[in-house]
Parts: sequence; C-alpha cells; structure tokens
Amino acid sequence: MAAGEANTYYLSGEETNWRKNIVTQLRDRNRSETYCFYDLISLHNRLLESSNMLRMENYQLSIANEKLRCEVGSGGFGGNSTLEARLLAHAEELATLHKRRGEHTQQIVDLNIKLQELKKELQTKEASIAEHLEVNAGLRTEITRCVSRERELENVNQMLKDEHQALQLAFAALEDKLRKAQEENRQLVERLIRYKAKDADKMNEENDNFLNEAFTSPTTFLMNTLSKFGKRQAKMQKELEDAARDTRGISPDRTSLKEGPVGLSSSLPTQVSSKFDAHDGEVNAVKWSPVDRLVATGGADRKVKLWDVSKGTCDSKGMLVGSNAGVMSVDFDSTGTHILGASNDYASRVWTVSDLRLRHTLTGHSNKVMAAKFMGEPSKVVTGSHDRTLKIWDLRSRACIETKFAGSSCNDLVISDGSGSTIISGHFDKTIRFWDTRAESSSNNIVLQGKVTSLDLSRDAHYLLSCVRDDTLKLLDLRMNQIIGSFSAEGFKVGCDWARATFSPDGQYIAVGSSNGSVFIWSISNNKVESVLKDHTSAVTAVAWHPQGTYLASVDRTKQATIWGDV
Repeated sequence: MAAGEANTYYLSGEETNWRKNIVTQLRDRNRSETYCFYDLISLHNRLLESSNMLRMENYQLSIANEKLRCEVGSGGFGGNSTLEARLLAHAEELATLHKRRGEHTQQIVDLNIKLQELKKELQTKEASIAEHLEVNAGLRTEITRCVSRERELENVNQMLKDEHQALQLAFAALEDKLRKAQEENRQLVERLIRYKAKDADKMNEENDNFLNEAFTSPTTFLMNTLSKFGKRQAKMQKELEDAARDTRGISPDRTSLKEGPVGLSSSLPTQVSSKFDAHDGEVNAVKWSPVDRLVATGGADRKVKLWDVSKGTCDSKGMLVGSNAGVMSVDFDSTGTHILGASNDYASRVWTVSDLRLRHTLTGHSNKVMAAKFMGEPSKVVTGSHDRTLKIWDLRSRACIETKFAGSSCNDLVISDGSGSTIISGHFDKTIRFWDTRAESSSNNIVLQGKVTSLDLSRDAHYLLSCVRDDTLKLLDLRMNQIIGSFSAEGFKVGCDWARATFSPDGQYIAVGSSNGSVFIWSISNNKVESVLKDHTSAVTAVAWHPQGTYLASVDRTKQATIWGDV
C-alpha cells in the first residue's frame, strides 16, 4: 500500500512538473512575442477599458433617461422643469459620450493601422539585417584572404630584400675581385712588355751571331741549318701521327646515353614489390645504399630510417635520431658506411650505418638545410641552405672550411666529379650554378623557366637532370654546357619545391613523382613516357633507383614508401 501511494505521488509530481513546464514555456513565448508590441497592446487595452466604461455609463444614462421620461410622462410635460433640465443635461452628456466613443474607436482603428505598418517595417528591417549579415560574412572572408595574401607578400618581400642584400655583398666582393684582377692584369702587361723587350734583344743578338757565323764558316752554318730542319720535321711528323690515333670527340646528341655503362642495365619496374608506412608524417627523401639492398628514408618526424629489402620484404634495420626538425635530404658515402642527413633545424648530421650512432653535427647555417652530399671522400661534405649559401665541411676538424654565397635559396646540389672539385647547385631564382672549389664565385650559370627543385647526375657525369617547377624536366650536356632535352607529359605536375628526380643507373631512363601520386618514367633516347606507376594516394616527393637497376623506391607526403620491381 505504501509503494502504491509513493508511485501515485511520483506520478502526481511528474504531472505537475510537465504542466508547470508547459505553462512556463507558454508564458515565455507570450512574453517574447508580445514584448515588441507591449506599448500598443497596453494602449489598446486602456482604450478598450475606457470604451467599455463609457458604454456602461451610456447604458446607465439611457436607463436613467428612460426613468426620467416615464416620470415626466406621468407627471406632465411641463410639470417639472427640474426633470427637464436634468433630461437635457443627460442628453448633452450622452451626446458627449457618444462623441468620445467615436473618437476612441477612430483611435483604435488608427492604432491598428499603425501596428500593421510597424509589422511590415519590422519585416523589412529583419530582411535588411539578414542581407547585411551575409554581406558582413563575405567581407570578413575577404579580409581574411587579404590578410593572408599580405603576409605572403611580406614574406616574399623580405626574401627579396635578403636576396638583394646578398647580391649587393656578392657584387661588392666581385668589384673588389675585379679591381684586384685589373691590378694583376696591369702588372702582367708590364711584365709582358719587359719580356718582349728581352726577347727582342735576344733575337737581335741571335741574328748578329747568325750573320757572323754565315760569313765566317758557310759550310758549318749549312750543316747546322739542315740538322735543325730535320729535327723539326721529325717532331711535326710524330705529332701528326699522335693526333691521327686520337679519335676522341664530343657528340652533340644523346647517343652516348643509349648504350649506358658497360655491364650495367636497368629494367623498367612494372608492379609493386612492397609498400609500407615509413614515417609518422610526410616522407621527404629516399636513397639507396651503394653496396647492398638497403634503403634510407628521411621524414618530417625528425628521423632517418633504414630498411632492408634483400628478402623481398621491407624489414626495419634501425632508426637514426638526433635531428630537431624534419629531414629533407639523405646521402650515403661511396663505401656505404656513413649516412648524411640535412634537416630543417639549420643543421646536418652524419651517422655510421653499422652501429646507428651519431658521429657529427654540422651547424652554421641560418635557415633550413635542403641538401647535403659527400664530396667524393667520406671526410668532406657540402650543404645547401635556404640562407642562400653553400658550405663545405671537413669532418676531421668538424668545421666549415669554405662558404659559397649563391644569392638565392638552394634546393638541391650534386658533385660532378670524384675529386669533389666541382659543385652544381639548383636555386629558388630558377638558376643552376656551377662552382669550382678553388674559386670564390660560381664559374657559370644556366637560367631555366622555373624554380629548380632537384638535380641528379648520370653515372658517367656527362649529363645533368634538373626538375623544374614549371612541370618539366631538363636534360643538360655538361660537356657543351647547354640544354639538350625537355621532358613533360599530360597529368604530370611537380608536387613541391623539393621534388626529387633521378637517372636510372644505365642512364637510359629518368623517373620523377607527380602531385597526383603517380611516378612517371621517360626514355631519354626518344623523349617518350615509357611507364606511369600508380599506387600512391598523395604527391610523390622523391624517387631513387637502386644502383643495380633492379628496384625503384618512391615516397609520398602521407608517410608511405613503395618499392617497385619487375617481378
């Protein structure tokens, strides 16, 4: 019985609560909907109350008037002047009340008309407010876009200012060098004049001796002359024979790339051999070891990772740590024992592959380092940075031994000979620069149609491949120092400012990744696309061909690495 009573009480309380809620909501809705017209409603209510009150008074006066009429009728029309006076007064009062009633009715009508006009005006203003809010949102979006554009322009302006300052410094250095060269030239001219005078004096002396010998001993003079003539003729004959045997020359076309290095051939990959998630973020670089099937990748997660593909699968061989920002470039030395990484933390690092230990940290750049390469020997390294300089490092002394001022941000570089005496760098200002390590400034420049994102050398170091931001690849003959080929294709688009292209080991093909996730492979001999490999779902940032030509590795911006093979 107690449980039933509690249940009844609970239901009763719940019923009371929802009823109170409904009443509260109705009151709130009534308050919100009548608040705008509260004054008009109050005035209308007062007029209605006044009209009702006047109607009641009119009714009461009508009753009183009828009573008076009855009294007057019963007592005679002129019998009571007082009643007539009262009757007239009430009639006048009644007329006044009717007049006031009419006025109040007219006021009600006017107020209703005004209320309708105010409602229409309110609707018009609400529509105008909605329109202005939409315009305001559009203007805010435009302001945000303009602010973003302004920041981009400020960054570009600052970069141009910095490049202008660097160019001014380079110009001042060149002027100083020009003055020194002019002074040296003047001194050389003076020395040449002195040597010419000495040669003239010596020639005059020999002529005098010749004449004296001819007059004193004609037979001896004739024998000496014939002997000298015979020696000169024999020497000339030998030089002609040597020149005939030397048939070397430089071909202006690309036929020397068709055969490739002796005993080395590359096969076009046809399918995915394996794929895996190489890093936690985007992968920026990939490089094969020169001695075994070991591939290194560098990513935005600040790590360099090593992968073994010798068994047909990708097995992790270790992780190289120490970088404080994303790794943009990796490179093995010629023996495969050291690996070099360039990082966005303004530094480059060298690790040993065998024990994964960090051996050297090279700091000195003032902006992110985009490329780093060994210079022929494991003890020297060259780095290129967005601070518009190239630095050469000696790992034995762990110090920078030379700085090259390029005047523009460097995106990639290569070493064109085994001794490391010539450096080729690609820059933001669409220029490829050639540097002789024995000179202070670049010896030659080649200007392209877009920003240079990467450089790669053929195995014989005769040809240079450049990936350009105008969605083309340029092939340069370094012996003639000119462009001999341009490669492009429908659907190919360079995905980033550090997209890396590569030669095949035999120099017959070139490969590069596209922004749509495809890997394009061209044949150098006929400029045709030989294959388009599709597996990635985002822009491919770098590709690398195995030194034996059996595998092609590619990495993209969504942490995936793919190994392509022909089996």
